[in-house]
Formats: sequence, structure tokens, C-alpha cells
Amino acid sequence: MPAGYVRGRHRYVMVFGTVMSGLGKGIFASSLAKLLKDKGLTVAPIKLEGYLNLDSGTLSPYRHGEVFVLDDGLETDMDLGTYERLLDQDLTRQNYATAGRIFQEVLNKERAGDYLGRDVQMIPHVTGSVKHMLRSLAVETGADVVFIEVGGTVGDYENAFYIEALRQLAFEEGPSSASMVALTYVIEPPALGEQKTKAAQLGLKKLLEAGVQPHIVATRSAEPLTDPAREKIAMFSGVPVANVFSMHDRESIYTIPEDLHEIGLDTEVLTRLRLLDRVSVEKEEAARARWQRFVGKLKGERRFSLKLGLTGKYAALRDAYASVDKAIEHVGARLSCDIDVDWLDTTTFEPDEAAGRLAEMDAVIVPGGFGQRGTESKIGCVRHCRESGTPYLGICLGFQMAVIEHARHVAGLPGAGSSELSPGCEDKVVDILPEQKAIEGLGGNMRLGGQSVLVQPDTLAAFLYRVREQDGGGVKGGGPHEPFTVRERFRHRYEVDPAYIQRLEAAGLVFSGRHPVQPIMQVLELPPAQHPFFLAGQFHPELTSRPLRPQPMFMGLIAAAIRRKHPDAASDPGVARWSRASPARTPA
Repeated sequence: MPAGYVRGRHRYVMVFGTVMSGLGKGIFASSLAKLLKDKGLTVAPIKLEGYLNLDSGTLSPYRHGEVFVLDDGLETDMDLGTYERLLDQDLTRQNYATAGRIFQEVLNKERAGDYLGRDVQMIPHVTGSVKHMLRSLAVETGADVVFIEVGGTVGDYENAFYIEALRQLAFEEGPSSASMVALTYVIEPPALGEQKTKAAQLGLKKLLEAGVQPHIVATRSAEPLTDPAREKIAMFSGVPVANVFSMHDRESIYTIPEDLHEIGLDTEVLTRLRLLDRVSVEKEEAARARWQRFVGKLKGERRFSLKLGLTGKYAALRDAYASVDKAIEHVGARLSCDIDVDWLDTTTFEPDEAAGRLAEMDAVIVPGGFGQRGTESKIGCVRHCRESGTPYLGICLGFQMAVIEHARHVAGLPGAGSSELSPGCEDKVVDILPEQKAIEGLGGNMRLGGQSVLVQPDTLAAFLYRVREQDGGGVKGGGPHEPFTVRERFRHRYEVDPAYIQRLEAAGLVFSGRHPVQPIMQVLELPPAQHPFFLAGQFHPELTSRPLRPQPMFMGLIAAAIRRKHPDAASDPGVARWSRASPARTPA
């Protein structure tokens, strides 16, 4: 028990997966947690991963989707992004754990003699460490309910100790302390034409064998769960039919919270946990009204339509850019725009083919990434956007590609490149600099997490962040025509070499966002006389986009693209608010 822990003060919702991984445990858990938060309760989610990595930083996007970076710099699973977006709260390293981190903590204690000579075992030491961590999260966040998502599938070797720890935690906390949720998969073979539940039954049996009796079962399937399938799952899991929830494929995950509410699962959980006395009806009504307005816009007819090109080397896997995809979805709802995203793999075409591939695009995003593959084609995409006037947003590597493209084709440095991508290039306009290593303490590691960005006045970046300020966005300091700071999340190693900044600026590139103290460039843009919308950030703006508070750089991109494609859009209040009228563009 951590210091200050009061048994009975905190409750736990535990979410397990059966049949296979990737079913959407995080989506279900975050949707249910949102409903409880909307009622005025304090919630704290945590994802428990079974792999031995200390964090997600070294995992390939093809294995686990995007790496989601928290404000405190921890590299985590993409499910943490789902929690942040649905709960609209920033999480910390307390909200994520791997088996590697748990084992490291136990072994460090063993080396320090904390176990007083005992032989260190999975039970009680490893399971005890898990329980202590969960109770510490409850104490330090003041959570009414801790939502615990166990990664992987019941029956896996690597998460068995988590399941046992949660079984013990529920037992120790006593009746009404925990609600167990099982996600399972219902198969519908095309040749049979009906839903088959046998795999789901066997998966649920594994959970029962581990000593966990679920109170709720959520089923994943392409189509809504049929009544016969629901009754079979209820029978073989011991869960009431009313508590078997169909989490079938939907147009958007943001419709799930209301679906859960309509069948009363939020009330069911609160009743089981004896928390109905902590509910605020006024807060719930206000929160639901705000969310329903958003979902209404999400599902409603759109006034505008656009085609957006997303050019990355992981384009074959949308989960690699999950937060970018969601940021686009947030903007589409806010600006009533149907955004058709064309996922373009830059490893499949040459740089001189970029113009042809992007000819039909109304806007282009070059997202982050690592390594040399596909980068020359990304530079070709940047060049096309600059020369054609296509609205452009560069993210992290997309920022660096814009710097290199401008250096080569505008600033007269044809040999410009990055020391990461082409160590032998003539002009390393993007590099790791010794003085920057000393400044940031980077060494061989990346610059990670939330950092301050000093935004220069009277720039496109300043315009967009000032608009968000009107909605309560985090702008600090500065009058209307003075610099101000914003906080964004970074994940990179390389910077623009300060030795080239003056030459790049003389060639028309504007560095509108900088490190508050050091000569580190963090936002670039082209002036409105040269381009309707050309903006890039060394950070990852998609990580801070929320359904009810879309990220301003994405808002600006889509608003500019709408205004360029639809001449009558200037009269639309939303588009007009987020797009800056620009004079006639000077040909590139």
C-alpha cells in the first residue's frame, strides 16, 4: 500500500482482451472512462503492456502503429493517444507501463536489498509491484476510478502476471471495488453467412480459468451482434445478456460513448462500484451536449469537400499515422468538410513523379518519420506544393524536408541535405550540432516531449495560435504584436544548422517559431505574398489535437485549402475565422 492510500476510496475497471489483440480495448475503456468523467468523476487510465521494452520508442510502426509521445517525454503505445483525445486530458508516464519496466523496478529493489534476503518471485514480488503501481496512480491522481487496460490477449505468457495481479487487487479491495470487462471477437466467415461465437467462448473460458469473472463483455465484429450470438456469449460467460455490448465497425469511434450510454453500461458500472452518489447530473448534461454537437457535425452532411495527400513511407498502415488521421477528422467536423485522404507511399515513386501524384490534391501533409527511405520523394512533394501553391503542412521530418527543398531550389545550395539522411552531402543544413547537444542534454538521444515554442508576431503561425487562444488554447504572454509561447510535443534528433539560417531567410523562408533562448528553429512558413498556406513544425502538432479543440495548424491547412478550392467559402464563418486572406501570389 502506498502512503496515503485509503482502501475503499478508489475503484477499478479492468479491461481484458480475448481471441486476438488489436480489438479496441483502449477505445472501449476510454469511451467508458469519458462517460464517467462527464458525470463529474475523476478518472485515471493506465495501459499495461506485456513486452520487455522499457517504452515504445524503438518499436516499428508496422508492429504497434504510431509511437505516441506524452508531454513528459515518455514514448508510449498509440492507445494513450485515444485516452488523451477522448478524455481531453494530458497523461504522464504514470499512465503507462511495460513488463520491462516492472521487472527492472523489481530487480533494482533486489540489488538494493529491499527484499531483505528473500528469493524474488513472480508472486508476491512482481504482482505486488503491479498492485503498488496501480494504487499509487489512484492516490497521486485522486482518481475515483482507475481504468486498467491489459495489453495483448488472455492466455499469452507475457501478460499472465498482470491478470493475476488484477485478480488479487480486486480480491484485496473487496466487494464493489472492481468491474471486469472482456473484449472478444465474433467471427463471421463469408462462406457461412452467420456469426460464430466458438472462438469468443473459448477466449472467455481462458479468462474464467484465470480466476476473472467478467461483468461486461464487448464484442468486436463487422456487423452488429445478432441476438442468438449475444445469448450464446452471455450463457457461456455468465454475463447478463444486457451487459453484452456490440462494438461493431462504425464510421467513427467517437460515436461509441453515446452508444454505451444509451444501453446504460455507464450506469451499470457505477451501480456495481457504488459510485452513483458521486455523479453530477449538471456536469453530465453539459458535457453530453457538447459531445453530441461534435458527433452531430461528424455525422452530418458536409458543406465542402477536399482531397488531401498524406505522403509518408508507412502510408500502407494507417495506424502509423493514427494521430494525424484523427487530427484531420477533428478539423473536418469543425469546418464541415469531407476530407478524402489519399495515403501515398513515398517509397513507391521517384521525386520527379511527385507533381503527377499530387496533381489532384487540394492540400498535402508530409508527416514525421525516420531513415532515408522515401525522403527524396518527400522533397519532391514539398517542391510541388511550393511551386503550385498547394496548401502544405510539414510535420517533424516534413519540416526538415521543407528546409532542404528551400535550400536546394531557392537558396542556391544544390548540395543541401541532412547528416541523418546523407552524411556526405555538401551542405548539411539539418544536423546534430555539438552546442545543441550541450544545450538540450541530448547526447545520442532524441528531444522528446513538451517544449516551449516562441512564436514570432505577425506571422501565419501567430495568426493561427491567436485564433485558438480565443477558444481557450494555451498561449502564454505577449500582446497582439509581440512574441508569445506555446507548448508542443517533440520527437526528433536533428535541427536546422544555425549557420544557414540567415541565408535561408534571405531566400524568403520565415522561421516563425523558435526555441525561447537558443538558436533552434521550430516553425517555418512562406509569407502570404508567396504562398496561400505553407507551414511546417519541427514538433508533432497532431499529438495535441482534441475532438472539441482541433489543432490550429491543421485548422489553418484545411481552411486555406477550402478557400482555395471553393471561392464562395470566404463567407463561411468557420473558414473565414481560420484562414488569413492573402494577396495575389507571386509565381515561384
